[in-house]
Amino acid sequence: MFLVFLLCETSLSAQNHILQGKITDNHQPLEGATVLMKGTSLGAISSGSGFYRIENIINKVAELTISLVGYQTKHVMIILNDSFTNFDISLETDQSVLNQVVVTGVSKATLIRQNPLSMISISTRQIEQVSADNVIDAIARLSPGFQVVKTGPNVSKPFINGLGYNRVLTLYDGMRVETQQWGDEHGVPMDDYMIEKAEIIKGPASLLYGSDAIAGVLSLFPFTPKMADGKLYGQFLTEYQSNNGLIGNNLRFSSANAHWSWSLSGSERIARNYSNPVDGSVYNTGFQMVNATGFLGYTGENGYSHFNVTYYDNRQGIPDGSRDSLSRKFTYQIYESPGENINRQNVDNIKERPVVPYNLLHSYSQSPLSQRIQDYRLYSDHFYRIAGGDIKVLLGFEQNIRREFNHPADPEQAGEYIVLNTVNYGIRYNAPAFKNAETTIGVNGMYQNNSNKNATDFPIPDYHLFDFGMYAYGKWKMNRWTIAGGVRFDHRHERMEEMFIRPNPATGFNHPVFFPDTAGSRQQFPSTQLSFQGVSGSIGFTYRISEQISLKSNIARGYRSPNITEIASNGLDPGAHIVYRGNLNFVPEFSLQEDLGISGQFSDLSFNFSIFNNDIRHYIYEDQEVDQQGNPVVVIPGNKTFQFQQTNAQLYGGDAWLNVHPHRWTGFQFENSFSLVYGYNRNPKFAKTGSLGEYLPFIPPPKWMSSISCTLHAGRKKSHDLTVKMMMEKDAAQNRYLGLNQTETFTEGYTIFDISVHTNIKYSKAQTMQVLLQLNNVFNTAYQSHLSRLQYFEYYTSSTSGRYGIYNMGRNLCLKMIFPF
Repeated sequence: MFLVFLLCETSLSAQNHILQGKITDNHQPLEGATVLMKGTSLGAISSGSGFYRIENIINKVAELTISLVGYQTKHVMIILNDSFTNFDISLETDQSVLNQVVVTGVSKATLIRQNPLSMISISTRQIEQVSADNVIDAIARLSPGFQVVKTGPNVSKPFINGLGYNRVLTLYDGMRVETQQWGDEHGVPMDDYMIEKAEIIKGPASLLYGSDAIAGVLSLFPFTPKMADGKLYGQFLTEYQSNNGLIGNNLRFSSANAHWSWSLSGSERIARNYSNPVDGSVYNTGFQMVNATGFLGYTGENGYSHFNVTYYDNRQGIPDGSRDSLSRKFTYQIYESPGENINRQNVDNIKERPVVPYNLLHSYSQSPLSQRIQDYRLYSDHFYRIAGGDIKVLLGFEQNIRREFNHPADPEQAGEYIVLNTVNYGIRYNAPAFKNAETTIGVNGMYQNNSNKNATDFPIPDYHLFDFGMYAYGKWKMNRWTIAGGVRFDHRHERMEEMFIRPNPATGFNHPVFFPDTAGSRQQFPSTQLSFQGVSGSIGFTYRISEQISLKSNIARGYRSPNITEIASNGLDPGAHIVYRGNLNFVPEFSLQEDLGISGQFSDLSFNFSIFNNDIRHYIYEDQEVDQQGNPVVVIPGNKTFQFQQTNAQLYGGDAWLNVHPHRWTGFQFENSFSLVYGYNRNPKFAKTGSLGEYLPFIPPPKWMSSISCTLHAGRKKSHDLTVKMMMEKDAAQNRYLGLNQTETFTEGYTIFDISVHTNIKYSKAQTMQVLLQLNNVFNTAYQSHLSRLQYFEYYTSSTSGRYGIYNMGRNLCLKMIFPF
């Protein structure tokens, strides 16, 4: 009886020893973390809400090992209660980006250090702890080799290793962003406060995505609910920037249980004209933006279904850089341009415009000469496990409405009014792993139709586009080797509608006319059908030299169809102040890029070094059109004319990243990155001509970025950590520019410094607010980025100050606060 009693008590004790809790990062739940109990076979994996539970524990003293890819492994020893113990665990991000998990451009989630592609992952914490004009600029500050072309504070276009526009594919939650991205002033329409994570592929990614990924991919991941406890959670974010008076607010609610999850979010951002020490306040650079997003998800035993809707509405100024010839003060247009002066007594003369008064320069109100961009997305994402494999289906619709108002005499009349509808589709199947090999097959593509509405300028025709692509991808792992690659076929068909235009006798503005009423008109666009197709692919490997060092190599063939402006444009884009001329005889671009890199991770430092060479056949670029005397062709006063050209090109360079984080100096980091790109036009007639034709446009200068940060963990009840960070950006002079036909000019080098303080303040038992105070351009340095289009907004050949064009933003104090509740 005694032995039976003892055995029963032991059994009851084992059953009653239960350990559970939540695993978090800065109070955010972590899914997939492994909790192992040393010396036993017991363990658990955290759920989507970060919850873990281990039962049947016999010993009262437990030594735990907690690990998750991308986070520092943690070892803890705890004493268990007689029956039940609740123990929450907080993990810290691994200082090395080499251990971060990425899902962009691969069949399944994988480590950066194991992927043959050159990739970068930007975490939620990194985005939250930096302040910039917008989230694209914030990502650029954190990613060597990733740059932005800017047309004012609110327009940032992604560039990767000297290539941009339709060569960089932007994804939002896995769906293509299709927003007339061919224009200089066409940014990425999204809510800057909803982006939780970003991933970047540097190099041809046509294999999985088809056309428009010849330079790489920027993948943006919005917020999704994670706390699956059925409770209602919220967050309020607010920020202020002193330079342009930017005010931004975001309010978000979310909830989730074991099966259902939802979130709603709304935000606004308003700003007046920004300023710098050379120009003062730059007229017509303010903006007003409103966003709304909704999410609904269902999770079952074998997968999930997500449904999303987003709304974006942005009204922003169209700066043109017109000035008074003596004072260099900005002026503004009040009369219509020549050629649109029927029944008008006054005609605009750029050099006789009135000076912008003080109240307009410093007002939040928008000028009548502005653009309005509205973007709607409705899409669904489905993932299900099937017999050891899984299938993923994406279907989405996006409508982009762009109106650019450039008529001061008739502010409600749009100069450009384009509506682009896009249907995206994709199906991907991951087969069950077989002998260390993973295989993926899929199809994806899109259907588009574009239409011009009630406008006066028609830069591109009405058109229909259908894209179809299919691919196969595989990855094999054995010992120290990871080999990955695949092949893809793409086909694109475009049908462009014929258009005739003529002036309206009542207004003087051009408008479309159709058969049979075409008398006195001219043909703006012919009726045309074109088809493009191509094969792309890649093969690469990663070899783990040791536990700390890995070697990568990849070779990829990229494919890109010419976009609509490159082949068919014939008119003014008012926001860019450019008259575009296309060429219907263009053929697709094909690239062959080789990448080689080495990375290392040690207890005191981490590094990554990579180089690339990219040869592009039939490269398409912009060249300013000039007459026989070499003078710029001016079709419409105040606007340049660019003719697209096609040639062979070569780009090569590399980037390096080094992070020093001594393990004995907890919280200290010294991070450095360097990027370099050279771009050459390989047409034999431009050989050794330098800036007179040999160099490609939009090539960023060599850039060095450095930062020192230190995180202090205090024992006070209110603030439990404080991070102080100092940053430096040094851009070299760019003397390798396309000076032929005055397309680009030399850009001087510059160095700017930033400093920031970030802290977490606990204001309740469960909630902690974040506060970021950052001072950008500490010394108010006057500079022009080589990738800023505003530097070319100049009307005079001589300046009283000796400086031309518009300069970038001056000193800017930023305050950002995040309140979860």
